[in-house]
This record gives sequence, structure tokens and C-alpha cells, in this order.
Amino acid sequence: MTEPHVALVNGAYLVAAICFILALKGLSHPRTAVRGNLTGAVGMLIAVAATLLHRDVVSFELLIVGVLVGGVVGVLLALRTQLTSMPQLVAIFNGFGGAASVLVASAALVQSAHSGQPADVQLSVSTAASALIGAVTFSGSLVAMFKLLEVLVPSGAVTSPVLKVTNAILGAVVLGVVVVVVIGHGDLNAYWALVALATVLGVTLVLPIGGADMPVVIALLNSYSGLAAAATGFVLDNNALIISGSLVGASGIILTRIMCVAMNRSLTNVLFGGLGAQQALSKQVGDEVYAGRVKATSPEEAAMILETIRSLVIVPGYGLAVSQAQHAVRDLAQLLEKRGVEVIFAIHPVAGRMPGHMNVLLAEADIPYEQIREMDEVNPMLADTDAVIVIGANDVVNPVARTDPQSPIAGMPIIDVDKARTVFVIKRSLSPGFAGIPNPLFAADNTMMLFGDGRKAVVGLVNALKEYA
Repeated sequence: MTEPHVALVNGAYLVAAICFILALKGLSHPRTAVRGNLTGAVGMLIAVAATLLHRDVVSFELLIVGVLVGGVVGVLLALRTQLTSMPQLVAIFNGFGGAASVLVASAALVQSAHSGQPADVQLSVSTAASALIGAVTFSGSLVAMFKLLEVLVPSGAVTSPVLKVTNAILGAVVLGVVVVVVIGHGDLNAYWALVALATVLGVTLVLPIGGADMPVVIALLNSYSGLAAAATGFVLDNNALIISGSLVGASGIILTRIMCVAMNRSLTNVLFGGLGAQQALSKQVGDEVYAGRVKATSPEEAAMILETIRSLVIVPGYGLAVSQAQHAVRDLAQLLEKRGVEVIFAIHPVAGRMPGHMNVLLAEADIPYEQIREMDEVNPMLADTDAVIVIGANDVVNPVARTDPQSPIAGMPIIDVDKARTVFVIKRSLSPGFAGIPNPLFAADNTMMLFGDGRKAVVGLVNALKEYA
């Protein structure tokens, strides 16, 4: 390749890297998220085009077939996947990224072995890293997806001393095999053993983690997929892949840290603590908390109170996603705003089943970004708020986090909805959240429960309010 050609390719990689950085900056805020996503897509297009110019392509025909097949699958997934299933889709995308890294690294190592030349240090180390991180990401993401779908594996936490010991032994063995691969200059037998063991390790690492911790796990697996891609970049000597993988890895770690802070838990506790292990006790304790103190209401009764308020905070949770209530909530907010009510939405960092889940749902309903506030911004306002409507949220509004140091969610920052003058909780039943503990908010003096499907309940509120027009 000529010097001008090399300079052109490297320049394109630099432009792509700048696009990736600008994309991450754009994705940090809902208002600029769409622009950030498009910027990242343009950067990836530039990087792919430059790579095709830089590398000898064995068969453009095969490449085009792959693009077409992948494009069709992507379009179908985009059109058919509901927003409630977006966490599962993100999880499997992380897994595909890890699998791709393993396949590319494997091909490079096999090619090196067939050439008769032993792999150098860079190739040995980078292929071992790609195999380890990529295989763990792939199998771990599959388990995360199945947990979210609640099929094949239990969705709750699996706490077993045997499993912890197994993970420790398996982790030590995997690291030993990594050393063998590096010392053996990419020994293929050791490499395939590493891929197999790392795949099993991914399953056993994610299996014990409960569904309540899936937002953290998804963010962590996203980081893993980026690190695997960066390692693969060293395999291929591809600067764009190294840069983009490093950015994804770093941003995933930062997001994981944010999620842990939002839950007041360390990453170690998330991975090995087993939030939700007390679920078996939830019914007995729930009877003690709720007995004779829960006040049910109807849309008509709730509308009578909402007719008199001047400020309202709406707290969305996973129940809003399941019932697809975002458009009905928008209609409710607009109706109240026309009557002079100030309406804002309070978002907890770990509400839903993936980071930003609630933001995506509200954006789909065209709810203005100015009305969407973070937990820390809303909490100081709640004592002066006339009413709060909680839709499908549970653990993120549970005051036990403040009052019971023995609770699984003790110390977790929550949205202090119990401080508002009136609280309406829209929920199908009194069943506990992922933490497996009852919520005293449901039995509080200022709380009224509106039982039922989230969307139907909100539509009922809208219809009842219209009767007062």
C-alpha cells in the first residue's frame, strides 16, 4: 500500500474516532441522543469504508451477501421488537459483539498457524484476550436475555455457595489457560479450550444474578463487548477498532458505575450479592405491612382529587413499559397542563430493565425533554408537590431503603414520593418488586392504590377528568 493511501486510511480512522466521541457526547442527553446516534452511524460507515480500502478482501460478493442478510435481520428486529423487549435485544446485541470478536480472533490465529509461523506476542496476547472476554460476553449475554424473558433459567437471584466456589475455580483455570496460550505462541488446542471454558464461565457468572440487577449487568456486558472489540483491533492492527472498542469499554464501565451508585451497591455486591434472595419471606412480611391499611381507589375518585391540584409528579416504572401506557400518560399530562397543573416526570437511574429505559419510552410518546427530570432534581420538590402518580414502579420508591438498615435495598437512593401530599400508585397487585420485599408506601396514610393494567388505569383517569371539563 502506498504512503498516500496509508495516510488516507489513517485520516479516515481519525475522522471516525472523532465521530464516535461526538456520538457518545450526544447520547448523554435525550435532546441530542438522535443526533448522537446518527453521528456514530456515520463514523462507523467511514471506518468500514476505510477498512475495506486498507485490507485485501477475499470476496466482495460474500461480503455483500453478509451485509444484506444482516441488514434484513436488523430491519426485522427494529420493526418487530417492542420497547418492553428492548433490554433483551440490547443484551443479545452485546452477545453478538462478543461472538464476533471471538470469531475474528480465531480466524486470525488459525491463519497464523497454517502459515507455519508461530504467533508473535501481540497476536498471542490479543487473541487470548478476545477469546476470554468475547466468549464470556456472548454466553453471559444469552443468560441475561433468558433471565429477562423469564425462560430456561430462573429470573431471580441464584445464591449458592457451590456456584461461587465453581466460579472461583473455573476463573483460575481460565486464567491458567490464557497463560498457556500466550506462552505457547497461540497454541490452537489451548486456544479452543480457552474459548470453551470462557463460554461456560460466562454462564456461571451471570446465572446467580437476579433480574433486579439486570440494568447493571447489561451495562457491564456492553463494556465487555467493547473491550473484546479493542482486543480484536490489536489482532488485526486496526486502529479504528481499537479506538471504538476502547470508547465502548470505557463508557460501559462509567455507566456501570453510575448504575451501582444509583443502587448504593458495589459492583462486587451486584455480581455476587444476590439481590432478591429474600423473596421467599415476602408474603408473610407483606401481610404484616399491608393488613387493613391499604386504601384502594377508582379512576373517578382519583380524578376528583387531581381536579384540585396545581403540581403533579409522574414516576414511571417497568409496569408502564409492560402495559405500553406512555401515550396514555402523555394524554393525561397534556390534559392536566391545560388546566394549569405543572406536570413533571421523575426518572430513577435504574427504573426499568436497562439504563435509560424510561427515557426511551417517554421520548417515544413525544413528551418534552424539559418535563423529564432526574431523581436528584425532583426529590427536593416532593414535599411541596400536591400529588404523585407512580406507574408500575416498586423498589425505586420503597421508603424501606431509608428506614430499614437490614433491607436488601438499604441505603439505595429512591424517589421520595412518600413525602408528597397525595400518592396514587397504579399497579396490578401488591406483589413485591425484584428485591422481593413489601413496600410500606402502599399502606401509607397519603397513598391510594389504583389496581389494574397501567394503560387502562391511566385511560380511565383521562376519561374521568374529561367529565369534569
